Amino acid sequence: MPNMSLTKVKMAEQEPNVRNANFLEVAQGYTLEQAKEEAERCLNCKNAMCVQGCPVNVPIPEFIAKIREEDLAGAYKILSNANALPAVSGRVCPQETQCESKCIRGIKGEPVAIGRLERFVADWARENGIVNLDCAEANGHKVAVIGSGPAGLTCAGELARKGYDVTVFEALHVAGGVLSYGIPEFRLPKEIVNKEVENLVKMGVKIETNMVIGKVLSIDELIEEMGFEAVFIGSGAGLPMFAQIPGESLCGVYSANEYLTRINLMKAFRGADNCDTPVLESQSVAVIGGGNVAMDAARCAKRMGAKEVHIVYRRGEAELPARKEEVHHAMEEGIIFDFLTAPVSIEGDEKGRACKLHCVKMELGEPDASGRRRPIPVEGSDFAIEVDTVIPSLGTSPNPLIRSTTPGLDTNKKGCIVTGEDGSTSRAAVFAGGDASTGAATVILAMGAGKTAAASIDEYLKNK
Repeated sequence: MPNMSLTKVKMAEQEPNVRNANFLEVAQGYTLEQAKEEAERCLNCKNAMCVQGCPVNVPIPEFIAKIREEDLAGAYKILSNANALPAVSGRVCPQETQCESKCIRGIKGEPVAIGRLERFVADWARENGIVNLDCAEANGHKVAVIGSGPAGLTCAGELARKGYDVTVFEALHVAGGVLSYGIPEFRLPKEIVNKEVENLVKMGVKIETNMVIGKVLSIDELIEEMGFEAVFIGSGAGLPMFAQIPGESLCGVYSANEYLTRINLMKAFRGADNCDTPVLESQSVAVIGGGNVAMDAARCAKRMGAKEVHIVYRRGEAELPARKEEVHHAMEEGIIFDFLTAPVSIEGDEKGRACKLHCVKMELGEPDASGRRRPIPVEGSDFAIEVDTVIPSLGTSPNPLIRSTTPGLDTNKKGCIVTGEDGSTSRAAVFAGGDASTGAATVILAMGAGKTAAASIDEYLKNK
């Protein structure tokens, strides 16, 4: 009999006032008993709408059915055949707006906890040394993948399964892209990312780090001199945007990208004597923005010892673009939310370090082009927040290096590579996907783009 409970099986978490002082993973995962109980909530719909909501088309009812049967190896094989990074997406995918938003159980209660079940299966496989290495026989064709973030790794994994000789070129010294430098340890342990990359290497994918394509090698050189028959650009959107207010050049002002990279990739959370780069010891921090990256930066600042951390957001709580789960966790951890507040300038002290963030209160007017109500300054509402660190988290755009060194590669006014629905670009044999073509978006959408492009590359090379 199905489990007709209207609520998901609760997943254990660290207590808020404990976890806000460490970088250990917040969510603790399901036990086998909990996973089976939650799996029983799935109705195994014949027309599974949840699958239609998944950017990588995981056959969700099938892998959940295997959990009910306690066939976890079978569940992992189904899951990993469709998803190259299941332990990652099980943690950071916004399931509430994807697969779970389509779940029929969500009509009269909470949807099935698809993400938690995905994480459970992937973790079980890792803990038991299970790897899905099913690949077609080598076909002799070479494909280059630029960037080892979620789009690049997914594209590489899909092509490796089809028998291609795939080399991933990563600009940084470790693979993983935003999974390594952007998402904090307490949301996505780097051990998880490293293991997913290792699994791809076991499938035959080659990873070349410290390779800045557009600087060390051009795309033309990859094709004309190194014999790659197709190229996938999954270089992400790592160029930070700022608030364009006075004082952003002061000491103590970091882009969210820089701040998170120092902490996540270069291990600043270990302390100045045990990492590759320190961050300033902050007491009062203001993060400007309301997205997932802003939540990550604020929660990291709290864990780095700041006594007071503010999220400064110009709209209200209802308009926050961050995942509800991340907002909830941030509030639990003591992050202060200054809603309907916009920064005006950053004031520096006599040493040239940020000391105050001057702000103005806002009210919401008519909707703007994005469909959200436009924030309007309230006259005479100026005030200041005393700070020693300010972190603008206002989005990112693609680095111009690849587009500036690849003749004939069309980009739009935001610097994003123009692609067709199949990931094709204006250059023959060159495909793109993820944040490099859409601008900053979610991990799972980048994975979906990588999977689509891999299918298109396969079709292109077969026809060629």
